Amino acid sequence: MPQVRRVLETALYVEDLDRAVEFYERVIGLGALSRGDRLAAMDAGEGTVLLLFLRGATASGVSFEGGRIPPHDSAGPAHFAFAIASGELDSWRGHLAIEGVEIESEVSWERGGKSIYFRDPDGHSVELATPGIWRVF
Repeated sequence: MPQVRRVLETALYVEDLDRAVEFYERVIGLGALSRGDRLAAMDAGEGTVLLLFLRGATASGVSFEGGRIPPHDSAGPAHFAFAIASGELDSWRGHLAIEGVEIESEVSWERGGKSIYFRDPDGHSVELATPGIWRVF
């Protein structure tokens, strides 16, 4: 059976694309790979991409010279996690405090990993996770 190598892209649907891009650049430190009216692609590190879609802008799909992307959209808050180094958890706590981002929850996992959770401007649950939360991380 062919094998999946990793998740390449994760998509979030946002109400205000400018606000979302600004948050992920300023608070998380992601850089924009591309930007348009309906989508911003953000470099999420180590060959991964966070796609920020304007909610409703992709509900009919999109056709272009190279093919067609099927329709997709979402409502309500989503959840995803960024991997961070174990030794950077305290630095992230301090950085989030400086940025005025409230930590909603902290978890210590049975494998030794730790997570902190907070919300982005669209209410999505963002997790910063250290190694030891999963067998594979």
